[in-house]
Amino acid sequence: QVQLVESGGGLVQAGGSLRLSCAASRRTFSRNAMGWFRQAPGKEREFVAAINWSGIKAYHADSVKGRFTISRDNTKNTLYLQMNGLKAEDTAVYYCAADSAHDLRWDPAVVLEAYDYWGQGTQVTVSS
Repeated sequence: QVQLVESGGGLVQAGGSLRLSCAASRRTFSRNAMGWFRQAPGKEREFVAAINWSGIKAYHADSVKGRFTISRDNTKNTLYLQMNGLKAEDTAVYYCAADSAHDLRWDPAVVLEAYDYWGQGTQVTVSS
């Protein structure tokens, strides 16, 4: 079992920044690829960013590339999403997720189906 707890969401003006954190309960966190996804009202959950177990390889969705950065600190069992240049269309509930089925996976997955543990989500609201 892996428990994931997100924090850092809130209300911010367009152009502002937030940093989301996701604390993982399991020590094997350091062996798992991790991802961030988001879901806006009335829309499907979508991929935002993913990072492999080492933190070396990462992917970002085109819609956030150049503005958001995913990172991790395995010594703290924590995943991060630095969000700069926020736009109104970034408003959503943000979820972190763990791919626990593929230890030491080099290429992190960018699809929801690859992730088997999810946090409860944190709300990000960007006012224009």
